[in-house]
Amino acid sequence: MCAAPIIASYFTYYVIKPKGGSTNYGTLIEPQRPISDALLVKDETGKTMPLASLRGRWLMISVDRSACDKACATKLYFMRQIRVTQGGERERMLTVWLRTDADAVPPLIEQAYPDTLKLIADPAALSAWLPADAGTTDTDHIYLVDPNGNLMMRFPKQPDPNKIKSDVTRLLKWSSIG
Repeated sequence: MCAAPIIASYFTYYVIKPKGGSTNYGTLIEPQRPISDALLVKDETGKTMPLASLRGRWLMISVDRSACDKACATKLYFMRQIRVTQGGERERMLTVWLRTDADAVPPLIEQAYPDTLKLIADPAALSAWLPADAGTTDTDHIYLVDPNGNLMMRFPKQPDPNKIKSDVTRLLKWSSIG
C-alpha cells in the first residue's frame, strides 16, 4: 500500500508520458531573435536610428503599409487597448508600428494613435527578423519584444485581444525588467 503512489507516479511519468499544458496564447519564438544593430528605422522626422535603440521597454510591434487597411487599424486598436488595460504597468510597454513604405499616414490613423511610434523600416530586413506562421506574412501578426531586445512572442492572425492581454499582464507581473 505504501509503495502504490510511488509506483503509480513512475508508471505515469515513464510509460504514459503526460504532455504539459501551455498557459500562453502567443507562440514563443525559439530561439529568441535579438534586434540586430543593423536593423535601421526612420522616425516621423526622417531621422535614422537603430531599432535596437528602443531596448529597455517591452515593445508590442505591428508591421504594415502606411495606407493602413482595416486589418492594420484593428491591430493598432488592439495594441493600444492592451497597453491601456495594463494600468500602472503601461509605461513599461511601448506600441510600435513599423511601416514598410514612406507614404503618408491617413489623418484618421494619425489622430487615433498618437502614442504609437510610427517608424519606417526596410520590408526585407523585417521579413528576415520577424517569423510568420505557414500561410501568413509578418504583416498578419502582432509581435512582442522583451526589454533586452529579444523578439520573444508572436500572436496569431486575427488574434483574441483578451488572450493577448492575459499574456502581457502575466509577463509584466512576473518580469522585473523593463
